[in-house]
Amino acid sequence: MPFRFIHTADLHLDSPLASLALRNADLGDLVRGATRKALERIVDLAIAQEVDAVLIAGDLYDGSQTSMATALFLMGQMRRLEAAGIRAFIIRGNHDAQSQITRELTFPPNVHVFDGRGKPVKAGMLASGREVHVHGVSFAQPHAPASLLPTFRAPVPDAVNIGLLHTSLAGASRHDPYAPVGIADLSAHGFDYWALGHIHQRRVHLERPWIVMPGNPQGRDINEGGPKGVTLATVAEDGTITCEEHRVAVAVFERLPVDLSGVDDWRGMLDRAEAALGEARGAAGVHLVARVTLTGATPLAWHLRRDEDLLTAELQNLAASLGECWIEAVELAVSAPATAGADAGPVAELSRLMHEDVVPNHAYREELRETLADLLRQLPREARGLLAPDEAAEEALLSELALHGCDAVLARLGGESEEA
Repeated sequence: MPFRFIHTADLHLDSPLASLALRNADLGDLVRGATRKALERIVDLAIAQEVDAVLIAGDLYDGSQTSMATALFLMGQMRRLEAAGIRAFIIRGNHDAQSQITRELTFPPNVHVFDGRGKPVKAGMLASGREVHVHGVSFAQPHAPASLLPTFRAPVPDAVNIGLLHTSLAGASRHDPYAPVGIADLSAHGFDYWALGHIHQRRVHLERPWIVMPGNPQGRDINEGGPKGVTLATVAEDGTITCEEHRVAVAVFERLPVDLSGVDDWRGMLDRAEAALGEARGAAGVHLVARVTLTGATPLAWHLRRDEDLLTAELQNLAASLGECWIEAVELAVSAPATAGADAGPVAELSRLMHEDVVPNHAYREELRETLADLLRQLPREARGLLAPDEAAEEALLSELALHGCDAVLARLGGESEEA
């Protein structure tokens, strides 16, 4: 018989989603409960596929706010695996290390939580008599600035060796450096499969040996978009490994561009948006949470900017009519059709002056910077970091605010001019 296992990571059970909950309570409830539902689906898949083990490469929890209710839910899912004769192998990631409850839980006998010593555990045996060993290293602290690879022991001879590691690899955007290590170094260590965690986008880095980052099984915001799932791996009698992805997410986040080029009336805009939402909803196969960005040159540009509240409400109604479809936000990147020469008019000339002379002006930007600084001082420290974590982000935010303000003013003037 082959040895089969599911590899997952970064479930972040009960991750808080305050911003979604504030904007839309139903959407907040959906996504907040989705992390639990994703784990249930992983266990369902493990039982249906009759796998030998489930490997969890860190960040079951979402930091220090983990509640006992979260922990008890996890225990219930582990007991479901135990009842099916399926073992679970877990390492603690950086978020798990922040949770006191992580250290207090007593798991059922089928669950092995690795410590920081890297000692391998026999997980099974192929019909050929070849053993399968799982190696793992947990960290007790939320920061791991150095590589953990030296902590792992050498491969068990004449066995299939699987390594569990929570790592940022050589670095990734939106992820702090954590246990950095190179792909070449992992490959040279001699394991047959590296079950990684920490980075929330799926990627198969190598197939000989397998080095797999499964991504998180459930996205939690628009920056964790696209289909989400787990890896199902099969170790054949000769030791060769094959992998396949299985989707388990309850909701999929997507950035959805809608090109309005050539559309000149509100009904046409809604038709085009509905078609795009319908196509995306069908492709998702589950709840779709979309950030819609309207693009293109259209005479509706001024109207859309002037009536953003109405626009958002109409698109939300469209999404609701499709079923299991939600609008997370609406962004405008539309422009008015270009008009040249004498026909340009005073509004077009004002637009040119604002974009070419006012927005880049140093004095204007400094005044805008002072206004932004005053606003940031009134926000909680955590919110300040989200809006402007560094100088480059602050400059980008200033530019975005300036351009958005110009477009909003011009939309009002353009609309009044046309209606007059």
